[in-house]
Amino acid sequence: MIRNIIFDWSGTLVDDLPAVLKASNFVLQQAGKPTMSLATFRAEFQLPFTTFYDRHTPDVPMPQLEEWFHAEFRRSQSSVVELPHARKFLEFCRTHKLRTFLLSTVHADHFKVQCQGNRFDLFLDRPYTDVWDKREKIHEILIENNLKPDETLFIGDMEHDIATAKHGGIHSCAVLTGYNTLKQLRAAKPDLIVEHLSELKTVLEKNNFAFGNGRAALPRRRAEKDLPQQIPTKIPTTFPITTVGALIFNSKNEVLMLRTHKWSNKWGIPGGKIKFGETSEAALRREILEETNLKVNQIKFVLVQDCIHSKEFYKDAHFVLLNYTCRATGKLDVKLNHEAQEFCWLKLAAAKKLKLNKPTKILIAALEKLRK
Repeated sequence: MIRNIIFDWSGTLVDDLPAVLKASNFVLQQAGKPTMSLATFRAEFQLPFTTFYDRHTPDVPMPQLEEWFHAEFRRSQSSVVELPHARKFLEFCRTHKLRTFLLSTVHADHFKVQCQGNRFDLFLDRPYTDVWDKREKIHEILIENNLKPDETLFIGDMEHDIATAKHGGIHSCAVLTGYNTLKQLRAAKPDLIVEHLSELKTVLEKNNFAFGNGRAALPRRRAEKDLPQQIPTKIPTTFPITTVGALIFNSKNEVLMLRTHKWSNKWGIPGGKIKFGETSEAALRREILEETNLKVNQIKFVLVQDCIHSKEFYKDAHFVLLNYTCRATGKLDVKLNHEAQEFCWLKLAAAKKLKLNKPTKILIAALEKLRK
């Protein structure tokens, strides 16, 4: 049973990626190196961050790099905000009397300034900041606070966080709200990957805080050699999830595309699960409004497709996808919720050239076939 939770800070409880990217690019500029795009930085940045500097600025002394970084970060950290679901998860921990700790590379001064706004420090039993290599600190934290490894869970957004949990012999959970991509986190092999902290809350509640390796709540994809050779005689305890999604067109006949972490940072369409007692069209209107702030009409069905054990999706799942087209109405003021990270309006021919997830490719191909 989980009784203790150790949090990472950046990308797990707060979103400081824009500020860190700006400060890191300032460092690269001062060192005479080319700056990085967000996508490149996420692919290149790693912990301990000395590894990142050794690779990109090997000739600059670490004290100078730190001086440049922290000076620029102080000017930029007003952009740091709490992540969706973080506050409710911290409140959830307090309600259930879970002991909570912080293990982070964040500078103590930056942590103090950011907590003046979010007061997350009030939810933590003890913060450990300024830790360059978390693996060197994890055993000390366990011993110092009398934490049993099998009762302790480390939550983070980077491969280094998962490696730290394994080094300490504790459970690990990766969140998709931060620095590392789904591919990078899968390579680290955490016990569990969740989209955000609200999903982890559901997992803990569902299993009465028994964590194990996470398979009871979110079964992992089995290799083909492990699949049963016979049709099971028992009725399965889980069923396919029916969802709706649509290609939304505007008055210029452009289509709205969204990029999401949970689909391996690939582009796709807005949509989601149908609620019990809800019609598919009502679900489509609701999901589009929640995810994009758009209202739609002229809803037309295109196809139904299966999405089973997709390697692009962040967890093992079986979806039945009801796919539509529709038109956006009113003011096209797109406002994304936490599920997507980026959007664009493109002609369908241009959208096809994006790095699309497979279900979206199938939908576009089906639409083009219908139009011929």
